[in-house]
Amino acid sequence: MAELTPKEIVDTLDRYIVGQQSAKRALAIAMRNRERRRRLPADMKRDVVPKNILLIGTTGVGKTELARRLALLSNAPFIKVEATKFTEVGYVGRDVDSIVSDLVENSVMMIYDVKIREVESKAEKLATEKLLDYLCEQLPHTTHRVVAKGQLSLFSGEEARRTRRRLTPKGSSRQTVARLLRDHKLDDQVVEIEITQDGRQEMIGGGPEGEENSWEQFVDSFRGFGEHKTHRRVRVREAQRILAREEANRLIDFEDVIDEAVQHCQEHGVVFLDELDKLCGPRMEMGRDVSGEGVQRDLLPLVEGTTVMTRFGPVKTDHILFISAGAFYQNKPSDLIPELQGRFPLRVELSRLSRRDMERILVEPQNSLTRQYQALLATEDVELEFTDDGVAEIASLAEETNLRMENIGARRLYTIMEQVLEELSFSAPDRQGEKIAVDTAYVRGHLGDLLMDEDLSRYIL
Repeated sequence: MAELTPKEIVDTLDRYIVGQQSAKRALAIAMRNRERRRRLPADMKRDVVPKNILLIGTTGVGKTELARRLALLSNAPFIKVEATKFTEVGYVGRDVDSIVSDLVENSVMMIYDVKIREVESKAEKLATEKLLDYLCEQLPHTTHRVVAKGQLSLFSGEEARRTRRRLTPKGSSRQTVARLLRDHKLDDQVVEIEITQDGRQEMIGGGPEGEENSWEQFVDSFRGFGEHKTHRRVRVREAQRILAREEANRLIDFEDVIDEAVQHCQEHGVVFLDELDKLCGPRMEMGRDVSGEGVQRDLLPLVEGTTVMTRFGPVKTDHILFISAGAFYQNKPSDLIPELQGRFPLRVELSRLSRRDMERILVEPQNSLTRQYQALLATEDVELEFTDDGVAEIASLAEETNLRMENIGARRLYTIMEQVLEELSFSAPDRQGEKIAVDTAYVRGHLGDLLMDEDLSRYIL
C-alpha cells in the first residue's frame, strides 16, 4: 500500500466497483494520508489524525464494498458493524467498545497467520522428525504388521521380502520409515502421539467467532496457562498436520504477535460503521429508554480518539479510520449530534445506479456476476455466453424492479440472475458439452409470467 499513489488506489478499486469516483478519490486520499503521516517526525505525527468519511447513498450502491476492498488493498484490520446493534452503556445489548475489541482480534489473527506462514517450512520439518520418532518407537507393535502385511501389495517380489527383513519386531530402519512416510505409504497407519491440548488447536484457521471463551483460551494457551498433555490415536496424515501446527506455535512468540497486532490495529485499523442514519431523527427509538442519540454519544469517544481496554491490552483509537455510511432517507447528516458531525469532516454522496451502471456491473468488474456464473457452470462442462442484449435485458429488469419496489441497488442483480439461471444450474450436470447463450429471448423465456405479475416481490426479493 505504501507504494500506491491515490490514482493507483482508484485504478485498483475500479477493477471491482463501477462508478462512484468521488467516493473512491476520498478513500484513496485518506489511505495515502496514512502513509504520509508515517513519514512525519514523531512530534508532528501525534497531531495528525485521520479524516473520517461519511458515505451517503442508498443501499446497494457500493458503500460496503468500497470500504472492504480498501481494507483488503491496504492489508488493514477491518470490521463492519451496524450502528443499530449497539445500545447505551448500562442497557442490555452490545457496548460500543466491542467494536475495538473485535477489530484488534482481527488484527491478532492477521499477524498470527503471517507468523505461521513464516515458520511453516521449519515447523513441518520438526513435525516430520517427531512423527518419525513416534513411528519408530511404535513400529514393532503396529506399523510392522501394517507395512509387512497390509501394504505388501505396494511392493513386489524381492522388494517385499527386503521390506519384511528391514521392518522386524526388534526394530526398524529410520531411513526406511522416512522413505515410506515421504511416499505417503503410511498415511492410513494409526499412530499414538502426545499433543498439547489448548485453545490454539481450535483457533488455527478460525477467527474470533466461536464459543464465548474461545479467545480467552486462545490467549491463555500462548501465555502458558491451561495447557495439559494428552495422547491421541490418529492416522499418520492427521498426525503430521497436528504436530506441524504444534511446532509452529512453539516457534512463535505470542507476546510479540500481540504487540505487533495492537500496533497494526492502532495505525491501520478500518471500521465501517453502517446504518448511521438510523441513529438520528426524532422518531428513532431503539428500545425501552434507549435512544439513538445515546448511542451516538457513546460512539463519540471512539471516533474522537480514546483508549479502550481489550483482552489484548489497551488499544488507542486516535488513528483508526472510521468510515460511516447511511441512506439518510428520512433525515440528513445534520440531524446527527453536532459533536459526531464534526468527527466526519469528509462527506461523499454516492450516486444512484442507472441502467447503464447495472450493465457495467454485470460484466466489467474482475469478480462480476457473469464471470462467476460462467466459471461455476464451466465446472460442469457447460459453456455460458452472455450476449450484449441479454445483459441489457437483465439490467433493465433490475432497474424496473427497483423502481416498482424497494430500491436495493445492485443487489437486485443477484436475485434476477438466480431466477434467470435457476433451471440451467439445476440441469447442468445433464447438459455437459452444451453452449448456452443468454440473450433477450432466454431471459424473458426463463422469467416468463413473472414479468406480467405486478407483485414481483413474491419471486424477486
